[in-house]
Amino acid sequence: MRLVVQRVSHASVSVEGQVVGSIGRGLLVLVGVAAEDGDADLAWLARKLVGLRLFADTPDGQMARSVAEISGAILLVSQFTLLASTRKGTKPSFSRAAAPQEAEVTYRKFVDAVRGELGRAVETGVFGAMMQVDLCNDGPVTLIIDSRLRE
Repeated sequence: MRLVVQRVSHASVSVEGQVVGSIGRGLLVLVGVAAEDGDADLAWLARKLVGLRLFADTPDGQMARSVAEISGAILLVSQFTLLASTRKGTKPSFSRAAAPQEAEVTYRKFVDAVRGELGRAVETGVFGAMMQVDLCNDGPVTLIIDSRLRE
């Protein structure tokens, strides 16, 4: 599983012009599910995501607090293109991405795992839909986390 984590002052996701998920200060997380992802990947990533210290709590702006500690929000948006490979030519290959039905089950499990770690609801997009994401990246702060690399 691969995550693109962005610290935001606000973010929303829309489908066909209707907002389906919206947050204020917190984390917008794009989620790519790989074919080989299992429960251990989900648990590790959920714990890592909620515990990331990306929010400032000192006058000099050092990032020392997690989204949980600031009572921030999380918006999770599925995005299979995060698993793209461009090694051969210019047409991306998505062979590492899980098949849609499998990916949806794994994505929903991940949403539940993040809710469990955070201790409250999280917002989501609509799995498999064409979505428009609107955000204000705060910092900017953007991280990529891959469960295969565990870093």
